[in-house]
Amino acid sequence: MSNCLTLSHANGILKGSINLPASKSEANRALIISALSGAGAQLHNLSEANDTQLLQRLLKSDAEAIDAEDAGTVMRFLTAYYAITGQQKTLTGTARMCKRPIKVLVDALRELGASIDYLGEEGYPPLKINGFEGNGNNTLKIRSDISSQYISALLMIAPLLPDGLELELEGKIGSRPYIEMTLSLMKEFGVEADFTGNKITVAHQKYKPASYTIEPDWSAASYWYSMVALAREADIFLPGLKQQSLQGDRAIADIMNRLGVYTLFSEDGVQLIKKHHEKVVAFDFTHCPDLAQTIVALCAALGVTIDMTGVESLRIKETDRIQALQIEVLSMGTSLQEITAGVFRMEPALLTKRELTFRTYQDHRMAMAFAPIALLEPVHIQDPGVVRKSYPRFWEDLEKVGFEVKYDY
Repeated sequence: MSNCLTLSHANGILKGSINLPASKSEANRALIISALSGAGAQLHNLSEANDTQLLQRLLKSDAEAIDAEDAGTVMRFLTAYYAITGQQKTLTGTARMCKRPIKVLVDALRELGASIDYLGEEGYPPLKINGFEGNGNNTLKIRSDISSQYISALLMIAPLLPDGLELELEGKIGSRPYIEMTLSLMKEFGVEADFTGNKITVAHQKYKPASYTIEPDWSAASYWYSMVALAREADIFLPGLKQQSLQGDRAIADIMNRLGVYTLFSEDGVQLIKKHHEKVVAFDFTHCPDLAQTIVALCAALGVTIDMTGVESLRIKETDRIQALQIEVLSMGTSLQEITAGVFRMEPALLTKRELTFRTYQDHRMAMAFAPIALLEPVHIQDPGVVRKSYPRFWEDLEKVGFEVKYDY
């Protein structure tokens, strides 16, 4: 794969039907639950995203040394999975992964009776998982303002604990829809839970093998919303998306109603309809942080002023996404500043005609968030292969609607 591609569009007119990849958030949870359910579980429409394909392979692997690569859900979900199933594994990842904190999850698993050692810096991968002894503890308190993946990892193993689990969430609950997605998927496989206030209770019970079909990915849909907003004319249909979805990133439909795209839902999917956009907006990304990059890039291109909150978790993603956005929007003549604690503002200037180069920081969402700007002017995307993490067909799908994709070999 080339280290850079040049992306352009001849006329700014988009027309087509795009089959989105399946949700990797849903797929990765379903894979863990299916593995805990035993033989007979069937999953359909699994994501072709690298993270999901990787998790599938690792769940079948008998190797002692496991490489989660750059996949945060894989690292966190497997840490809990290997612990509860009593497996002895060494779990590592990329250099960036070994800088992403995991102490909150490891501390919680240790409280429940897991034996886990750090092989490098305290609080970070790589990990040595030595099995699960159990200690009779079935109550935990956990910070809920860092990563919902810690909470989901604990919830999925909760039914297998001898006395179940009562989990108290401390602080502002971030990415709540992802927690609710986890509980909904657990219910599909026969496990009941109670989520009242800031407490989640899961009794000791058994998963039941089931058949489940993964939804198309609303996160992937966000880039198509951005393209419609920037297009001169657009007629884009996204099959299979549901108005009532487990995915938190379904929020893109509501957000984009203010930024130039109306969503027409039908039984078969969604039609994206171009409309006028507002000039000043404010959004809270607490429950949909993966949409922030798409919206920042779009607002910079449209000349929209935006205030953002709920983006704290972006600091510990594939890259420091806040810092990456701050650097990249500078080339578009604007700046993203923290105006007060936790509140970021961008007051962009309209683009002038020039070819822009965007770095991707080994982050799939950086590549796809800035790609739609090619509808206004040619852009260069460095390390375009990063899209394999969640949307391997992204560049091919863009070509289907008239984008010219040139790889710089």
